[in-house]
Amino acid sequence: MKRIRITTILAVFSLIILAGCSSKMRYPSYYTLDLPAPPDPPAAENAKDTVAIREFSAPAYLRRGAIVFKTSPESVGFYAYHRWAVDPCEFVTDSMRDRLSAAGVFAHVKRYDGRPDAEYLVSGRLEKLEEIDYEGGVKVVVAISAQMVRFDTGATVWTKSVSKVGNVDQRDVSAVVSAMSDTMDRAMQELLTPLPVETARSAVVKAN
Repeated sequence: MKRIRITTILAVFSLIILAGCSSKMRYPSYYTLDLPAPPDPPAAENAKDTVAIREFSAPAYLRRGAIVFKTSPESVGFYAYHRWAVDPCEFVTDSMRDRLSAAGVFAHVKRYDGRPDAEYLVSGRLEKLEEIDYEGGVKVVVAISAQMVRFDTGATVWTKSVSKVGNVDQRDVSAVVSAMSDTMDRAMQELLTPLPVETARSAVVKAN
């Protein structure tokens, strides 16, 4: 009887400890960038070219899932409980596709699937997407580079790099992500002005 009672008491005590620990467990919060939806594309009556978008690359530390902050140019920190719900590279790739589609200058814009069935291939790199906690105040920085090549010749017809800094109004992660969204939107707008195809056509005209 004593053994049964001791075993029962230990089991109940263990359950109490586990219940206390579980009530203190902290679960991660997930975020995604929020960019304005591009307008509906105009009728592409004279658009003939098609373009494929290869998924953007990024430094390995930006693809770990955690939101990144820096307390100095050399340090890289990660929020343990604040993570991206969507891979930022996937998000930027889809944003590039949607914006090029909305421009109405291409007959078709798609994700690159390994087949050379388009006139152009766009590839790029998300260089920076991080919170900056030095040089006074809290800021965010977004840096993107991209290029477009012709499938038939392999020639680079457009390349551009953009870096933008945004201020953070409040010291919390939600405000940081909001600032990142705004800064990403400005970076994408500048990256695609002028549109890659317009640069490519100008190059062709000059060559002729």
